[in-house]
Amino acid sequence: MKKTPKQRGPSMRAEYDFSNGVRGKYAKRFKEGTNIVVLVPEVAEIFPDSAAVNDALMALVQIAKRQPRSK
Repeated sequence: MKKTPKQRGPSMRAEYDFSNGVRGKYAKRFKEGTNIVVLVPEVAEIFPDSAAVNDALMALVQIAKRQPRSK
């Protein structure tokens, strides 16, 4: 049985038509893994955005590369 399209509400614009959308299209890709990292609140307070976190981590990577590795 085919579902009938629902009526758009007064705030729904024509370009928001999802009648041909595919449910779960990217679910498998998302389930395979994401790059989301959750920071503890104390750390999140220090960094205003993801760019600041990335800059700090890249600086740490550069420092680590300069250090001799111990065996």
